[in-house]
Amino acid sequence: MISRTSHLSRLDYSNSVLFCTSVSNLCKVQRVQNSLAKIVLNNSSLPSTTALRQLHCLPVKQRIHFKSATLTCHTLQSGSPSYLSSLINLKAPSRLLRSSSHNLLHVPFTTTAIGRKAFSFAAPTVCNSIPLSIRQSPSIGSFKHYLKSHLFTLPG
Repeated sequence: MISRTSHLSRLDYSNSVLFCTSVSNLCKVQRVQNSLAKIVLNNSSLPSTTALRQLHCLPVKQRIHFKSATLTCHTLQSGSPSYLSSLINLKAPSRLLRSSSHNLLHVPFTTTAIGRKAFSFAAPTVCNSIPLSIRQSPSIGSFKHYLKSHLFTLPG
């Protein structure tokens, strides 16, 4: 029997490398995930999107955002690990704006592709794109639940 979680966690090893990568590279990893879903369900004739939905698995791009956002939310709420919490800062606007109450994170300026893959850039970018109602979830569990539901509604 193939363990679903072990194969999916192996796909997660590359999340930080795949953030902001080309569509071509994401498609390659998506094909692997689609194949794994069909193997786990033992149904090769099933469409990939249906197989992923039956297993309640997010597509690769949304999975990368989900993992990054949950790690960031956990770090913001608990302050640990300290090596990550030191990389995340709340945005401090210079004057009072309507967006001041949105608790946005500061996205550092970078001009390189490697810089855009860094946690200090990726984490705020992903978290700031999440609707405020989800970001203000009272617990990690509810944050994950609402975020996953939200990501399922986005196009692949």
